[in-house]
Amino acid sequence: MPPQRAGIQSVEVGFSLLQVLSTSPGPLMLRDLAAAAGMSAAKAHRYLVSFQRLGLVAQDSGTTRYDLGPAALKLGLAALSRLDSVKLARQLMPALMAQTGQTLALAVWGNQGPTLVHWEESPQAVTVNLRLGDVMPLLSSATGLCFTAFSHPRLTAGAKSPGRLALLVKDELARNQKLARKDVPASMAELTALLDEVRLRGMARAVNTLLPGVAGFCAPVFDADGHLALGMVALGSLATFDPEWDGTVARPLAAAARQLSSDLGFKQG
Repeated sequence: MPPQRAGIQSVEVGFSLLQVLSTSPGPLMLRDLAAAAGMSAAKAHRYLVSFQRLGLVAQDSGTTRYDLGPAALKLGLAALSRLDSVKLARQLMPALMAQTGQTLALAVWGNQGPTLVHWEESPQAVTVNLRLGDVMPLLSSATGLCFTAFSHPRLTAGAKSPGRLALLVKDELARNQKLARKDVPASMAELTALLDEVRLRGMARAVNTLLPGVAGFCAPVFDADGHLALGMVALGSLATFDPEWDGTVARPLAAAARQLSSDLGFKQG
């Protein structure tokens, strides 16, 4: 444990008021704000006067309710502008690998589709022939299905003005039809049903469709605006990989993705 350093207790106590406001669905009356922060109304009022002077808190003159002020907004936006989602995700990888024992990767949306930008291979895992910079197929990989299911609605195949994702999906569907593949979607109806399941499960899974004998999961990570920031991937040989939705790989992967989304400012609806 790092050594305890001396601080200013009153700052820490007063910060509890800001924490309550940050998690409240709307402005609060003084008595409710104080009660939620675990202090008397008189004590809370003294802190709120100072916070108002600093712009961290604002009070509506009509309702007398308190809410976060413009200075709090500036601090939040500054923090979000400095966030590096991939850097934060990489910090979670060692613990996640210890839990799953599987190879892990991170993917972001690139010019040609979901692209692997970080790779950590488990020493116990069977080597998978993938490399950094590889673009994952949209319909036969867990990564591709994750990005297809959770990307911004305007990018979906049914949009009036198809974006890059919709065009890539259309091309891949056509290839699957030409190859007469039965293990991946070959029609929009099949794809829609599969994407509905991905959204219902909260993550994507692929078994034997990307590579023979290989399974994988991809869990979405969302930013503060609710947009897909990256995908957290776990994959490995079916000899050691647990492909169950509630198994030893899926559960910790989903938990890590939820934690990272929260760190990026995403609030679960």
